[in-house]
Amino acid sequence: MINVLSLFDGISCGQIALERSKIKISKYFASEIDKNAIKITQKNYPNTIQLGNINNWESWNLPKIDLLIAGSPCQGFSFAGKQLNFNDDRSKLFFVFVDILKYYKPKYFLLENVKMKKEFQDIISKNLGVEPIEINSNLVSAQNRKRLYWCNWDVTQPKDKKIYLSTIFEKDINILKKYKVNKTPSRIKMWKGKCKNITNEKKSSCVVTKQDRWNSQGLVAFENFCRFLTPTENERLQTLPDNYTFGIKDKERDKCLGNCFTVDVISHILNCANIKGVM
Repeated sequence: MINVLSLFDGISCGQIALERSKIKISKYFASEIDKNAIKITQKNYPNTIQLGNINNWESWNLPKIDLLIAGSPCQGFSFAGKQLNFNDDRSKLFFVFVDILKYYKPKYFLLENVKMKKEFQDIISKNLGVEPIEINSNLVSAQNRKRLYWCNWDVTQPKDKKIYLSTIFEKDINILKKYKVNKTPSRIKMWKGKCKNITNEKKSSCVVTKQDRWNSQGLVAFENFCRFLTPTENERLQTLPDNYTFGIKDKERDKCLGNCFTVDVISHILNCANIKGVM
C-alpha cells in the first residue's frame, strides 16, 4: 500500500485511476482550494486527507510519499487563453510543485498540463528531468483532449477503444429538455449553424470549465433543437462514473469536469509503471 500526494487535486480523479489500476492506497493526501471540488471528493472518498492551499506546503509534515501526482493550473500556458505562461500567477505554481518534488523525493511522479509553446514545455522538462508524452483522450473516450504528461517511467500510447460521441448521450428526454438552448425558429436556425451535429461528429470537443465559453462549445444539434451536454455526459467524456459530481450546481459541475483528468488516461499511465508490483 502506498502513500499518495495529489496537488491541485480537483475532484480526485487520481483516486479513481488508482482504483482502476488496482493500486492500493494507504493514505491519500490532497491539496485543493476549490470548495465544490473538495465537496465532491469527500462525498466519493471520505478518507481523503485535505491539506488546503499548496502555498502552505512547508507546514504539512507528511510521511514518506511514494507517488506524487498533479495537474498544475494551465491557464497561463493554454493556447485558448492569453498565453502569459510563467508570468501567470497560476502557472508559477509549477515551481511549487518542483519544490515539493525535491523535498519529498517520491519514487514516482506524474504531472499533467496542456499543450503549450515548445520553449515553455522545455522549461518544465528541464526542471523535471524528463520529456513529456502527448496523449489524446480520444483514444479512451469520446472526447478530443490533447494533454502532455511528464512522469519518471516509460509510457506507451493507449490502445484506441473506439468510443464515439453517440454512445455517451443520455436518453431521458425530460432531462435533455433542461439543456435546450433555443426557443424560437430564428434561434433554432442561428444555433444550428454553430452546433455540432451528433450524426456527423465521432468525438466531442474538449470539455472545458464553461460550456458556452465559445459559441459551439458543448453544444450538440438534434433534428429541431440544440442543447448543451449534460453534466453526466461530460462525466462520461472524462471517463468518470455517472453522477460522480452530483450534489453541486450544474455550472459548478461543469467547472470541476473541465478542470479534471480524463481518468482512463491516468489509469493507463499508472499501469505502465507497474506500481503495484514494485512498491
